[in-house]
Amino acid sequence: MKGVTFTAVGYSGGHFDNPTYEDVCRGKTGHAEAVEVEYNPAIVSYDELLNVFWNKHNSTASNHQELDVGSQYRSVIFFHTPKQELLARASKEQLENSSRYHKSPIVTEIVAASQFYRAENYHQQYLKKHGRASYRIG
Repeated sequence: MKGVTFTAVGYSGGHFDNPTYEDVCRGKTGHAEAVEVEYNPAIVSYDELLNVFWNKHNSTASNHQELDVGSQYRSVIFFHTPKQELLARASKEQLENSSRYHKSPIVTEIVAASQFYRAENYHQQYLKKHGRASYRIG
């Protein structure tokens, strides 16, 4: 996506230092699988990034995404600033008030970012490495 300068997958939101994929999969670390996104706000806004999140992510799925199941796959937005929190909550509220999710409630958590632990190299660009479609936008 234009304006996104770097992404990495990893783990955040838990209570276990330096987790591995196996640790997180056991479901006892409290971490969620997450994507760290660095971006240039002069090119892409946080609102635009939120829009991509809501459109490419199942925000009504509690503890699963597609075939992946467990608390590590919960829907969560980690914010870094009060402004990001405000924008994330406003975008969630806007979706809740729309007709888009009238049958299933949005379960996405919005919480302060904690330590991000970068996942192992074999998880970076996983879909591309395994010949599957990616979430490339723009």
